[in-house]
Amino acid sequence: MRSLIRDLLASSEPRSSVEAAGWVRTRRDSKAFSFLELNDGSCLGNLQVIADQGIAGYERIHEMTTGASVTVAGELVPSQGGGQQWELRASSLRLLGTAPEDFPLQKKGHSMEFLRSISHLRPRTNLFGAMFRIRSRMGHAVHRFFGERGFHLVHTPIITASDCEGAGEMFRVTTHDPAVARPQSPADDFFGRSTHLTVSGQLEGETFACALGNIYTFGPTFRAENSHTSRHAAEFWMIEPEMAFCDLEGDMDLAEEMVKYLVVEALERQDGDLGIFEKFVDKGLRKRLELVAGESFERLTYSEAIEILGKSGERFEYPVEWGHNLQSEHERWLTEKHFGRPVTIHGYPRAIKPFYMRLNDDGRTVAAMDLLVPGIGEIVGGSQREERLDQLTANLREEGLPLDEYAWYLDTRRFGSVPHAGFGMGFERLLMLVTGMGNIRDVIPFARTPGHCGF
Repeated sequence: MRSLIRDLLASSEPRSSVEAAGWVRTRRDSKAFSFLELNDGSCLGNLQVIADQGIAGYERIHEMTTGASVTVAGELVPSQGGGQQWELRASSLRLLGTAPEDFPLQKKGHSMEFLRSISHLRPRTNLFGAMFRIRSRMGHAVHRFFGERGFHLVHTPIITASDCEGAGEMFRVTTHDPAVARPQSPADDFFGRSTHLTVSGQLEGETFACALGNIYTFGPTFRAENSHTSRHAAEFWMIEPEMAFCDLEGDMDLAEEMVKYLVVEALERQDGDLGIFEKFVDKGLRKRLELVAGESFERLTYSEAIEILGKSGERFEYPVEWGHNLQSEHERWLTEKHFGRPVTIHGYPRAIKPFYMRLNDDGRTVAAMDLLVPGIGEIVGGSQREERLDQLTANLREEGLPLDEYAWYLDTRRFGSVPHAGFGMGFERLLMLVTGMGNIRDVIPFARTPGHCGF
């Protein structure tokens, strides 16, 4: 059975008989032997292989070019050269797959734009190999965080008949033939009604929180927003916990605890993957992550934030005015320049928030919160949900949403309603935070953005 290169590089002693496999990063030939740098994707490091002329398979050494795949059998021994502790002295080589001269990932620098155009190959680069290993580990850490706190995982629908945010920016799901010119009724469609890809699992998640107590969802969500910014994608992943018998204070506590937990997870890994982002992407990355992990979060109301921004003397691109959403430039100024730490803002104007958020006693704000971090801005958005049946019904009417389609949602308030709260964290936003990557297209395996949907 083959050994992972990660395990060989971490070995505490020589090994007399091992087999490794991977892709050739580089090959250097001498008169009677060759050096191969081999990587199998298990870690950032390469395994140096020394292959003497005359061993089985050496006759094809000239075909073992950058990108080719090989298996190597031999002995793991202390390295005679610098830069690595171990090397593999080969007893045999086997070529599995060749890579011709037009293999696009030769040993040279490549732009992000170029690598996005070959998303099927970019995981083989050092940077993106590290990126997607970190993505995998952070996904495991999310499940561990909630598991340690007794949350239940719920898989909410990807196809839905309800619009959580009420913004209408949803992808329609239909089996109707677009070539048919005559009007086609939703009643004649596959589900017998209009259906869409979900923008959030929150509403369905609430029904389970009102039965199981504390739950979370972690899955793909979709938004048909024609945005070309570096922070938006049409398909992305959301982490959405929902807690029964919980108010806004408890919601903010959990969100802040979760962000710290995940940032500490990224910092404490000793596999070298984070280092490549510190070196080539963001030299201030570790300092910023240590700030998020070590500092307490500042908490203030939306009105207090507007007042601070208004008195700042800064010339923002977007004007600061009560009743308007905070923009990324405002959020980053608060976290990076004014407070110098993460910030949680709560008590947003009712008019700019969805129908399900609990109305505060002042009648003009809701129990909503956003968690902001340096370098990113908003990373978490949440609220205490409106648990009062009469107020929730009034909210739906005010938004022009049909009560009959939300009857199931209203039932959770009709039958044993309880205070409950939750939030959503964009998984890709989290990955941008812990790696310093500036574009969401570079933290998701296959980006879906307006005008682009390969594979």
